[in-house]
Amino acid sequence: GETPASPPAPPPAGGVPPAIDLVLGATAGCLACFLTNPLEVVKTRLQLQGELQPPGTYPRPYRGVLRAAVAVCRADGLRGLQKGLAAGLLYQGLMNGVRFYCYSHAEDAGWTGYPGGTVAAGAVAGAVGAIVGSPAYLVKTHLQAQTLSAMAVGHQHNHEVSGDRQHGVVGLWRGVTGAVPRVAVGSAVQLATFASAKDWVCERQWFRKGSWAAVLAGGMVSGVAVAVTMTPFDVISTRLYNQPVDADGTGKLYRGFLDCILQISSKEGLLGLYKGIGAVYLRLGPHTVLSLFFWDKLRNMVQH
Repeated sequence: GETPASPPAPPPAGGVPPAIDLVLGATAGCLACFLTNPLEVVKTRLQLQGELQPPGTYPRPYRGVLRAAVAVCRADGLRGLQKGLAAGLLYQGLMNGVRFYCYSHAEDAGWTGYPGGTVAAGAVAGAVGAIVGSPAYLVKTHLQAQTLSAMAVGHQHNHEVSGDRQHGVVGLWRGVTGAVPRVAVGSAVQLATFASAKDWVCERQWFRKGSWAAVLAGGMVSGVAVAVTMTPFDVISTRLYNQPVDADGTGKLYRGFLDCILQISSKEGLLGLYKGIGAVYLRLGPHTVLSLFFWDKLRNMVQH
C-alpha cells in the first residue's frame, strides 16, 4: 500500500501554486517510492499469505520481514525486490500529485486554518488521490504478487505487461473501496500524530529541533499509530485488488469491503487483518520523511 496519503505536517508556506505542487508532489512521491518499493513487495506477499488455503494447513514461505525479503530474492532474484516498480511509480505520481494539489488548494482557501481543518483536508485530498491512482495500484499489486509457483501466495494473474484489458476500464478500479478508507485513515492519523510526535522527541532532547533526525524520529513514532490503524485497511485493499474475478468482473473470493473483513476474521482470526504490519511500519517512517524532504527541497528550488 501507500502509504499514508497526506503531508505529515502542514506544508511549508511559500506561495507555490497548486499546479506546481502537483508536479513537485508527484516527483517527491516517486523518489520516495524508488527507495521503499522493496518493502511494498514484501508487504504484499505477507498480506496475501494464507488467503487461498484452509487455516493452519498452508505453507508459509514468507515469515517476517527479513526472511520474506530473503525468500523474494531466492525466488525472483535481487531484482524481485523492485517488482511492480513502474506501476508503483505511476501510482505514487498520480496519487501524490493529486493529493498535494488538492491540499495546496485547501491551504490557499484557508480551510486548514479551521480546527481540524488540516486533518480533514488531508483525508479528503488523500481519498481523491487514492481514487485517481487506483488503476496503477491494482497493477502494482498483481505484479508484486507474481512469482514462482512454489513460492506463490494469493491468486496469480500472470500479467505479461502492465495492464488489465480483460475487464475494461471499470475493472481498473476494482478494489478502490478498500483503497479510499486506507488512504483517508492513514492521512488523518498521520496528520494528527506527526507534529506532536516530532515535538515529543525534541522535548526529551533526543534530537535537535528542526533537524532531519528529529523529523525521522517523529515519523517513526507517528508510524506506530498509523500502522496500527491503517494495516487492516491495507490488508483488505491488497486482497480486493488481487482476487480473481469472473468473466463479468465480479470477485470470486470477496463480495466487497465488509465481506472481506468478515472472511479474514473468521478464517485467519483478527490478527489476519494485521498481516504485514512490520513491513508497513518500516516503510511508513522513511517514506513519510523522504516524501516530505524531497517535496520541501523541490519547493525551495522553485521559490529560489
